[in-house]
Amino acid sequence: MGEAIGQSLPLAIGVALSPLPIIAVVVLLTSSRARFLGPVFVLGWLLGLVVVGAIVLGVVGPNGAGSTGPRTRWVSWVLIVVGVLLLVAAVRRLRGRTRRGEQAPLPAWMGAIDRLKPAGVLGGGVVAGGVRPKSLLLAVGGAAAIAQTGIAGGQQAIAYAVFAVIATIGVAAPVVIYFAMGKRSVELLGRLKGWMRRNDAVIVAVVLLVIGVTLIGDGIGGLAS
Repeated sequence: MGEAIGQSLPLAIGVALSPLPIIAVVVLLTSSRARFLGPVFVLGWLLGLVVVGAIVLGVVGPNGAGSTGPRTRWVSWVLIVVGVLLLVAAVRRLRGRTRRGEQAPLPAWMGAIDRLKPAGVLGGGVVAGGVRPKSLLLAVGGAAAIAQTGIAGGQQAIAYAVFAVIATIGVAAPVVIYFAMGKRSVELLGRLKGWMRRNDAVIVAVVLLVIGVTLIGDGIGGLAS
């Protein structure tokens, strides 16, 4: 199980370092319902990751990646395809980056997220964690990397649970800071939001580039063996 956690760890970190969801949480924490909406978004994020992991692990099966035959090759090809898609996303992100010192424009939905009802915030967390393309690709890659080790189903579930918890650190950190510091956290969270907006493209591109290359290498290694 240690091998499965180790192979999925870089992808979990990639999910955790996604700037836009972290900015969304910071926006929620500046609203009048911060104490409630912040944790609700984090819960939705975690739920989205869990659903994706359950589907991928259920399709691959507990023994598919560790045994010989076409299933092993199928998982390797999944890793390669996900890796290539991540490289494409990294290049597109760099080409669309803002000029030095400028802040990246926020999506239109970000301006209204703090006015959503709890169910809407929960759904937004699910979409951000399990449906948004970059998170989806990384979550699929993480689950496939775990399945490729061929460990038992229960151990795969535990390994993916560790993956999901690590992947949630990014969106959960502002909430922890808010509850620990109270009103004193406003300035710190504001600086975090500004820094992530200014460096959004570079952060995402570097993470996707490193993880994409890693997945392609793992996939090729699986095919060669």
